[in-house]
Amino acid sequence: MSFGPNPWQQQSWDARAAGNFIGGGAGCGLLLFATLADAQGLLRQALLVLSLLLVSLGLLCVWAEIGRPWRAINVLFHPRTSWMTREALLAPLLLGCTAAAVPWPALQPLAALLALAFLYCQARILQAARGIPAWREPLTVPLIVATGLAEGAGLYWLAAAAWQPGRGTAWLALGALLVLRLALVMLWHRRLATQLRPAALRAVRHTAMLCNAATLAALALVLLVAVAPVAPSAAPLQALAGALAAAGGALFKFMLVTRAGFNQGFALPHLPVRGSRR
Repeated sequence: MSFGPNPWQQQSWDARAAGNFIGGGAGCGLLLFATLADAQGLLRQALLVLSLLLVSLGLLCVWAEIGRPWRAINVLFHPRTSWMTREALLAPLLLGCTAAAVPWPALQPLAALLALAFLYCQARILQAARGIPAWREPLTVPLIVATGLAEGAGLYWLAAAAWQPGRGTAWLALGALLVLRLALVMLWHRRLATQLRPAALRAVRHTAMLCNAATLAALALVLLVAVAPVAPSAAPLQALAGALAAAGGALFKFMLVTRAGFNQGFALPHLPVRGSRR
């Protein structure tokens, strides 16, 4: 695919659109991680409520971003062609099932599956924007999914530091997700480096650098927690590692939507001529 000489940054999606990906990804990742980690008691209920609030906040952001919010019902009419429609159709099922899973834990696995589907739909929404090279890159889908999972694992660690101090085995899962996110961001940046014009490439490079800095810092703290001799003394490190893991993912998605969203530009090698050519 050819690239024009003067790409410019898209203006249709702003911080409110980024808020949908941040809240939805973090909330779904938290719900999935809380289910896989088998959180119990008050911690489980608190994590489910937090995931419910994050997804709802993300949907509220995107509703506020629509030019005519009360016409948002139109997004439901294209399930065969639009990933945004599929996300919107999954949203009430996810919210309802998650709310019901707070008093009835038997519904939590179903809520986790819906969260995974919702997270995948969000990734495909970005990847379906064919005019934005940084979004349509095939690696965007696994990168957004991995970012949401890492955010959820970070939020789980942040909450568990207060409720249940101690590293357990969660450090291994969070560390693996951080390594996966780091590898995907680096590969995503490397693939785009051969395609983009300087302005767009600088935005992509800054996005990758900020995300990788937060990821490396969180990963270093995870390793410190893993070797900490006394579990209670590791609680502040655990909380900071979780916060950095979540913040790195949120920053990446914010920068991806609002800073790295350059189109591919336009090239017109043959200009149209009105009338007969002499």
